[in-house]
Amino acid sequence: MTDRLALFPLGTVLFPGLVLPLHLFEDRYRLLVRDLLERPEPRRLGVVGIELGHEVGEGAARRLADVGCVAELREVTPHPDGRYDIVAVGGDRFRLKEIDRGRPYLRGDVEILPEEPGAEPGPLARRVRQQFHLYRHRLAAAGADPGDPADGRGEIEPITLPDDPVRLSYLIAASIVLDGHEKQRLLEAEDATLRLRAERDLLARENRLLDVLPTVPAGQFLDGSFTPN
Repeated sequence: MTDRLALFPLGTVLFPGLVLPLHLFEDRYRLLVRDLLERPEPRRLGVVGIELGHEVGEGAARRLADVGCVAELREVTPHPDGRYDIVAVGGDRFRLKEIDRGRPYLRGDVEILPEEPGAEPGPLARRVRQQFHLYRHRLAAAGADPGDPADGRGEIEPITLPDDPVRLSYLIAASIVLDGHEKQRLLEAEDATLRLRAERDLLARENRLLDVLPTVPAGQFLDGSFTPN
């Protein structure tokens, strides 16, 4: 399945199910929002990571990632001076096939990617759940807020992780504090089993690091920005 989407290059990776708040002030993105608002719902754009360069100014040079994530507009708040605050939620992943530079903002022909659980993800998902709970406890021990209130004994409350391996793999991907290249690698994984396998290895590494050199990162999931929609 192919589609044409307005593109929003971003320095971070958007995952399916993740809430994305944005403050838009550049003229090209004001125009993008106005164009979207003229269309019937659902109003969608494509968020794609910047692999090289930056996204500042009209002529910013950049190389975009091959795989991005559809973002569906859920809230749009206009300001009197023309700026917008928007809230979008990540949907389908896509592969960027071709870029159209004919408007002030980029548009792209994209291929929507399937979401597959992969081969026997169950045992792997259970292992990743265990590692993730350990990760949260070690973050709490390092002084980070894990997103749930602590009880009087300093223990964090358990959270409910989804049973579906695809949703679980994206929640974990959005939760771990990683650099952009590792996040992009998780987004591009062909199925949930491959993504969970990579997350197992990443969580094992991060848990070892937190055990030896505890730090206080601020992951996207920890601030409550993930939604299972």
